[in-house]
Amino acid sequence: MVAQVSDVMDRVFDYVIVGGGTAGLTIAARLLETTDSTVLVLEAGAPNLDDPKILLGGGFGSTFGDAKYDWGFLTTPQKHCNDRRMLWSRGKGLGGSSAMNFYAWMKPPAADVDAWEELGNPGWNWKAYMKYTLRAEEFTAASEEQLKAYAYTHNIECRGQSGPIKTTVPLASLQINQFFLEAAQKQGLPLLQDGYGGHTTGCWQGSANLDRKSKWTRSYAATAHYLPHKDNPKFTVLTEAVCARVLFNDAMDDGNLVSTGVEFVHDGVTYKAHARKEVVLAAGALKSPQLLELSGIGRRDILEKIGVPVQLELPGVGENLQDHTYVGVSYELDPRVSHKTVDLLRDPEFAKEQVNLQDLDKENVYRLGITAFGYVPIEEKKESGTLPPGLAEQWDIQLRVLKDATLPDVEVIGFPGWLTFLSQPEPGKCYVSDYTLRDTTPIFQGHRHLDIFVENLKFARRLADTEPFKSGVIREVDPGAAARTDEEIKEYIRKCCNTCYHACGSCSMLPREKHGVVDTKLKVYGTKNLRVADMSIVPLEVAAHTQATAYCVGELSA
Repeated sequence: MVAQVSDVMDRVFDYVIVGGGTAGLTIAARLLETTDSTVLVLEAGAPNLDDPKILLGGGFGSTFGDAKYDWGFLTTPQKHCNDRRMLWSRGKGLGGSSAMNFYAWMKPPAADVDAWEELGNPGWNWKAYMKYTLRAEEFTAASEEQLKAYAYTHNIECRGQSGPIKTTVPLASLQINQFFLEAAQKQGLPLLQDGYGGHTTGCWQGSANLDRKSKWTRSYAATAHYLPHKDNPKFTVLTEAVCARVLFNDAMDDGNLVSTGVEFVHDGVTYKAHARKEVVLAAGALKSPQLLELSGIGRRDILEKIGVPVQLELPGVGENLQDHTYVGVSYELDPRVSHKTVDLLRDPEFAKEQVNLQDLDKENVYRLGITAFGYVPIEEKKESGTLPPGLAEQWDIQLRVLKDATLPDVEVIGFPGWLTFLSQPEPGKCYVSDYTLRDTTPIFQGHRHLDIFVENLKFARRLADTEPFKSGVIREVDPGAAARTDEEIKEYIRKCCNTCYHACGSCSMLPREKHGVVDTKLKVYGTKNLRVADMSIVPLEVAAHTQATAYCVGELSA
């Protein structure tokens, strides 16, 4: 259903959006619904529509490393992680990373979002965050059958009722969730009625963006925002179109650069598309700053190094990058209990049977989700030292959060399957993996980050040593006996941690004097009609998985 290059080359559109991902398609859909504007979306990947590897849940990570779906970026060697280069997966194709994530629908603590406003961004606060994430979501509560098995609770005021992204309580691994949540409560984490109202410290059952009305398939930007508008004559989507740079007028407008469109490459040939009103970069936290630099906007030393003439010096471009890091602990489950975990899908015959059940719209393992979440506060005191403009305020906020025992600093998840990398899972066995997350970049540059991860891994082990979790597992597989002392645990973390694909901050929404790249309207400083709208504008990482936040950025910017 997507366009041909002849529909785009040298044509003029009101809006040109670079990136048909989570935020980009959200913006496009809302513009079509609320204006008479023509909208062009350029997506570098393939359409990837009606693809079982995307639509079927349960196949967590099956698209990672596959060039059809994944950009497969690599980090630079991480000095404090044995010089490892880590796979930095980003979605490639319509829907972007919403087409390949683990479809956890999570919201951060209110204080995390209010911190954005405190950094100099009026209007970007928890109240706005709730308004626009509620607009994005349509939540379906647990069924009577699910409630018989486990008391799922929610506060309807914290859940959207009519949005395009469908969320629900997945058909969960109930026994595993019970292990996790009851053990977590015994370890001091309160069971929350609903973790979506701005208070997240504790444990609860999370939701997933699965569409019950469409055989429990993934609800993501392509199904929610592209397909409903695909036949709109004012909407043009060209896939496999790689943006090369933003084009500008020779003349400025009141000292500001004026964007006239973009240059892109399709099937090896370079073309241009023109914008009557605005160009919006929504290519993600890794690609949007790169596109600004290729267009001559960024740090002078970087631009001169790559031979790009400086159009506009903005030293914050590509800086302030933040992410979450995770490490897992895996346990073999007691085989005397019939568990439902994604490990079962490693058997090709079983997986085929589950696909058949899915086609018949019957319960199957592809409808699993990650639903057991715990958010834990820690207390830590640090000295910030001397920091560049903008970072000092961020550091102060992080210190305040670390000292606040009501706010979470680390996350622990009960994952229904094998998710560690030291050993290999054995055929026919089921596992549960506790994995822990914290924001840190460059990874473990500060030794305290690693110390905190050691304590977090110990906490995960305490959960597994607490009933009913303790009686439900046979043994710890990874890291196992190889990591008992603190130094051994640190080495396991260095060897086996990874990014959690929640990058943000590389085109930060901050005051310009604090090395901001965009203002509160997401307009690039020094330009008249160029915006960035994706996770790169988030100036300070949140204590949550970032999918809902990416939709919020798209909704609010539209």
